[in-house]
Amino acid sequence: MSDYKIIDLTPENISEYGVCGYKDVKKHLELQKKIQWFGSNYSRGLRIKIVISEKGGYQGMIEYLPGELACRPVDAKGYMFINCIFTGFKKEYKNLGYGTAIIEECIEEAKEKNMLGVASVTRKGSFMASDDIFIRMGFEIADERKPDFHLVVKKFNSESKSPEFRKDTESRLEEYSEGLTILRSPQCPYTEKNVREIIKTAKEMYLIEAKIVELETPEAVQKSPCPFGSFCIIWNGEIISHHPISNTRFINIMKNKIK
Repeated sequence: MSDYKIIDLTPENISEYGVCGYKDVKKHLELQKKIQWFGSNYSRGLRIKIVISEKGGYQGMIEYLPGELACRPVDAKGYMFINCIFTGFKKEYKNLGYGTAIIEECIEEAKEKNMLGVASVTRKGSFMASDDIFIRMGFEIADERKPDFHLVVKKFNSESKSPEFRKDTESRLEEYSEGLTILRSPQCPYTEKNVREIIKTAKEMYLIEAKIVELETPEAVQKSPCPFGSFCIIWNGEIISHHPISNTRFINIMKNKIK
């Protein structure tokens, strides 16, 4: 008998369990926005499953949806797409098979819906899963995007067209060629507090008014010039962060940009 259970979140129970470590709806604006975004896209096929350990409580989650709605700049039509996955809020709950279990749930649902397979974007480092777990489960690298992003796929039929990064998004950096621009989506709840601090720092330390671009829908995220999709910081047309960062990290980056 397993020492954990997998629970499907719905618009009705998501407030009870929370998301990504956020549990207090009244306290956390990022959770409020995530819940609203989840509710808006649930009927379109968005799903979140969480891992509850018998002893450790909430220890993981997976979020996926049809590839047409992927929250990365990819063309994954016909595939189930994993937006994000993580396990182990505590170190002792890592490497216990939770990740494999929830990916298998996603694969089974994709098969039930007669989809072409399952895809996801990976990267070594913060905020994204690496290739490792996917490769162990039979996924292959289908495409790459600088600096170090991979698009992985598990096809149910080897003859199916592979998903790929969109080729029409990198040129959109030209739209943000002047000043500081932050692109963000409520899909990722780790953008609220740090962005507030970054906006304040930019104004007080560098006399810069940051421009915030809200990517409210999956379709808007797919047009992002950054492979991460749901978050990006751009300075004078250059991506200076592909994922959410702390205010301290922002200051360290800007030291080398403004002299």
